[in-house]
Amino acid sequence: MPVTGVRPFRFLGLPLPTPPFLTALPGLPALSARVAGLSVALLKSTALELAILAGHLLLYPSGVTQERRAAPVLPPPDAPRLPADEKPPVLLLHGFIDNRSVFVLLRRALTQHGGRRVESLNYSPLTCDIPTAAALLGRHVEELCERTGRPRVDIVGHSLGGLIARYYVQRLGGDARIRTLVTLGTPHSGTRVVPLADAHPIVRQMRPGSAVIEELKEPAPDCRTQFVSFWSDLDQIMVPLETACVDHPDLVVQNVRVTGIGHLALPVHPAVANGIRQALDLAAPGADAKEAPTGLTVA
Repeated sequence: MPVTGVRPFRFLGLPLPTPPFLTALPGLPALSARVAGLSVALLKSTALELAILAGHLLLYPSGVTQERRAAPVLPPPDAPRLPADEKPPVLLLHGFIDNRSVFVLLRRALTQHGGRRVESLNYSPLTCDIPTAAALLGRHVEELCERTGRPRVDIVGHSLGGLIARYYVQRLGGDARIRTLVTLGTPHSGTRVVPLADAHPIVRQMRPGSAVIEELKEPAPDCRTQFVSFWSDLDQIMVPLETACVDHPDLVVQNVRVTGIGHLALPVHPAVANGIRQALDLAAPGADAKEAPTGLTVA
């Protein structure tokens, strides 16, 4: 019985009989449609990644230097205290061999539509150790809390930036300062992409089974930070894809699947920015986790 939905083979415009192996695969038409759909989505995603990369290369020089920040200003003793429900400041942390310019669009979205104070931190592209970078992040967080008068802050970390922030939270006591940590395409369980990149020490720390990855698997009782992890089904940097999800029994976690975009688009796409705003609007760690987005489809 011929398979319906499969176009007949033609040679010089003349129909040819359907090959026997096709008649033995009744699910082939649906499989072919799924493969074709995936191919189109992957093609669109790759084209978008290339466009974002080109734009980012143009913006990269603008983000090489650290952001200018005002010196801490202590409020007078009789000044009214900030309302408890005021949104905490947000700190943006970039990925490997990158800088704060990657967050131009996300920063604008959070500032204009989220009503938040947003800052970004550059760490050196020569950084070779995640724990060292996490300690530097901790010092900056303390300075930010002092300067803004807020006891806690939120962090949005892209790729390696999310892993550095998670190490600070879990291993260096950062959960006392970080209310919500949002990660975008972060290799929480390690990634196997580009084996030749193992020449760089920090890439080796991002591999499955590394000392850093194993430390993050250790118990983290009473961790006060809420985790929201955005991961994409077309992220070619995360191998396997699920490594961008946080999987830890002691952590309050919301993993958000993003469909239709790749690694570079995560900190850029407006749909993801909207999802990040929703995640940061949670009143308290774990209180409204069920209201956070569980999936985003990007056309």
